[in-house]
Amino acid sequence: MVQVAARRSPARDDALDKALRLLETLPLVDGHNDLPWVIREDVRARGDVFAYDLTREHQDGDTDIPRLLAGRVSAQFWAAFIPTHVPHPGRTTLEQIDVILRLQEAHPDVFMPATKASDIAKAKKLGRIASFIAVEGGVGLENSLAPLRVWHAAGARLMTLCHNETLDWVDSATDAPRHGGLTAFGRAVVRELNRLGMIVDCAHVSHDVMRQVLDVSHAPVVFSHSNAFALCDHPRNVPDDVLARVRGNGGIVMATFVPDFIGQQSRDWMRPLKDEFGKSRHDIDMGAAVAARARDAGPWPRGTLEQLCDHIEYIADKAGLRHVGIGSDFFGGPTPPGLEDASRFPHLLAELIRRGWSDDAIAGIASRNFLRVFRTVERVGRELRKNEKPALGTVEEIDGR
Repeated sequence: MVQVAARRSPARDDALDKALRLLETLPLVDGHNDLPWVIREDVRARGDVFAYDLTREHQDGDTDIPRLLAGRVSAQFWAAFIPTHVPHPGRTTLEQIDVILRLQEAHPDVFMPATKASDIAKAKKLGRIASFIAVEGGVGLENSLAPLRVWHAAGARLMTLCHNETLDWVDSATDAPRHGGLTAFGRAVVRELNRLGMIVDCAHVSHDVMRQVLDVSHAPVVFSHSNAFALCDHPRNVPDDVLARVRGNGGIVMATFVPDFIGQQSRDWMRPLKDEFGKSRHDIDMGAAVAARARDAGPWPRGTLEQLCDHIEYIADKAGLRHVGIGSDFFGGPTPPGLEDASRFPHLLAELIRRGWSDDAIAGIASRNFLRVFRTVERVGRELRKNEKPALGTVEEIDGR
């Protein structure tokens, strides 16, 4: 494993106190949070940001203003997520972008609308949270390149290529592959994201797509909420050969808090409740099924904060200390002990401090590594726009269907 500093064992409170002191001046970036979808699906709020009331702690959720502030979050990438099979994906993506814009407008004293890497330091200085828009899932393109520029104009600065299902141009990690990776249209999506200066996110793509995006992309890529496949064999996690290539690409893997991506025991315990690709089954009541499974097999081992730190150290060893970050993927669902909600980020850093991580290494995983990636993506975009025109076309035109 990578040696980041001499090993020592500070007392628990000492480590947490040090983490909190560092975060007084050190920005903390979270690469992925699904709060916009939580607000949309809330039975009372139904997408109304004011009705959801972020100013109070939501005991049935994981993200709200009190806990973001307690967690010392400086920059948050909000996912404009939509399920793959919604009836109107283009419209629904715009509706989710609108939720994020309204979230910012509703709480201007807390959230600073952000579109540039430099906005993170600016927001930190102002005592606010830099609020970024990310689009999770390319289904909203409806197989055309043009919406990429509309999303960018609306403020989106990161795109997760797909979600849990394979699209007409990209294979998902959690669905049957149909293309052997990316089609020509998929490669055009990556190149246009590069030209726009938007971050390409490979968090949900198949392992073959990960490799092909690294072949195609002119800019560093991000895995905004993924862990190490070698430690937990969920298909959403990143295999060793890809981790090795992330270093050369300059990209970053942002460790995520989802139990099935952390602990192999959690993954194995949940297998009977998931389909062959690792997605939750739709033919069962998941709450009842989990309760029944617990009666038969014992409590669900949800993974732990310490196991997540094992992933972080593994990623740092394989890809390098400059290529690891944090992407919680808080979505109002199950979380591991120690990582229950957005207030817990300092506890994650405290555990790394206990393991001997230096101040520089902590600064890297908290924000410095991501900022390097983001600035490079912006620079590559500026260079490409000098000579390249906006890309046009549809799946039918580019892939010849």
